Amino acid sequence: MSYAKPSQLHCYDSRSFYDEMFDQDGSVRPHYDSVHRLFNRMMPSELALRRNALNRRMMEEGITFTLYSPNQSDPLERTIPFDYIPRIIPKQEWETVERGIRQRIQALNAFIRDIYHSGRIVADGIIPRSMIVSNVYFRPEMAGLDIPLGTYITASGIDLIRDEKGRYFVLEDNLRSPSGFSYLFKGRTIMSEIFHELFLSTSVQSIDRSLNCFLSSLRALAPNGNRDPLVVLLTPGAYNSAYYEHTFLAQQLGVHLVEGRDLVYKDHKIYLRDLRGLRQVDVIYRRIDDDYLDPLSFHPESLLGVPGLMNAYRAGNVAIANAPGTGVADDKAVYAYVPDMIRYYLGEEPLLDNVPTYLLSRKEDREYALGHLEQLVVKETSLSGGYGMLIGPSATAKEIGMFAEAIRKEPGRYIAQKTMMLSRAPVMADGRMQPRHIDLRAFALMAGGDIHVIPGGLTRVAMKEGSLVVNSSQGGGVKDTWVLNR
Repeated sequence: MSYAKPSQLHCYDSRSFYDEMFDQDGSVRPHYDSVHRLFNRMMPSELALRRNALNRRMMEEGITFTLYSPNQSDPLERTIPFDYIPRIIPKQEWETVERGIRQRIQALNAFIRDIYHSGRIVADGIIPRSMIVSNVYFRPEMAGLDIPLGTYITASGIDLIRDEKGRYFVLEDNLRSPSGFSYLFKGRTIMSEIFHELFLSTSVQSIDRSLNCFLSSLRALAPNGNRDPLVVLLTPGAYNSAYYEHTFLAQQLGVHLVEGRDLVYKDHKIYLRDLRGLRQVDVIYRRIDDDYLDPLSFHPESLLGVPGLMNAYRAGNVAIANAPGTGVADDKAVYAYVPDMIRYYLGEEPLLDNVPTYLLSRKEDREYALGHLEQLVVKETSLSGGYGMLIGPSATAKEIGMFAEAIRKEPGRYIAQKTMMLSRAPVMADGRMQPRHIDLRAFALMAGGDIHVIPGGLTRVAMKEGSLVVNSSQGGGVKDTWVLNR
């Protein structure tokens, strides 16, 4: 294994995109100085040892993600690609991001409560009624239902990108059951052990208390103010792509990991079957979609959920996090209205901007997009994980034509966005630093009016050279993200 010496690093082009480590003239940004010096002085043999140690730890601990491909008969389970050059964020920069995320979550939570109650934002003409009632994630069953603490979004993942000038933009809001928590916490543990001297020499904000905040947010939802609630994590099971995360979180939070068959409905309550008999469940942190939560209320053929769960929920005897129907606010068309929500509910200007977005249900937006598909990113409004996307600048003429036809047939299913020049960060590939595009999934935990943003979040990496797709489901990797204390 070889390693790029300082003279070779000048070949690292940092002019076309904003680079996290290097300025446009190739100089190292001050907050990356210690990281750059460490990797620059390490011998290739030592880097190889640490890489092997990192890979071994990930294999031993089963830090995996399941890839599904239409060209494969069986899913592929693999360790998630983890790059050991950390992303560094200065304290002041992070504080601005943190304030913007808190503001955004407050407005989104207010929006969800509003549309399931008085519907003021629709009545006042801020958001079209048709965009709500036709939304696949809108749940009429939630109308008029008061939920614990008014908290719909207990856990969220807000995806951020930076443009060529280093400005932050919100790319997506993930409000149903965002994934990536396990990679954040395990990545930090592994980095602090394998690069112990670097971690100690860099004043990094701790994420240790964030798991306690997570558990506290769930416990706070317990009906009737129960101070010793029984909390469970509801998983679809071992074949789910994020099952490793489900097991990790249940273990770290000290809650029961359950499948639908482990729970039973009785007398408008939910009980856990265990060796001691039936125990009443107070809070369910669900990692399954609304459709499969309760076959009596949603998908009648679901074997993953709990028959009668929604009856117990409506009776106020169990809390569900995140609340059913929350997905109406992370629809990609509704995303375009979040700046308006912030102004409407909070009376403030957004601290974090959206990526410029075209709603293809609008005639003028649609006509523009159809004439410029080769320059835009097109997304299906209800899909996530990198599925249902067209990245115009790298698409073939055939792919563009197929999307154009689909847009004309069902324009309301799609949005288009300006292709952003995603920032880059160095990864270690083939023994030398090479630039790769990145984004940042910032995680927020909400309990009532309190919002805790986990310092740093998870940096996701497009491991393929030149690719803009960072999703784990599409082959992306991750980095540990360090927020400095000063």
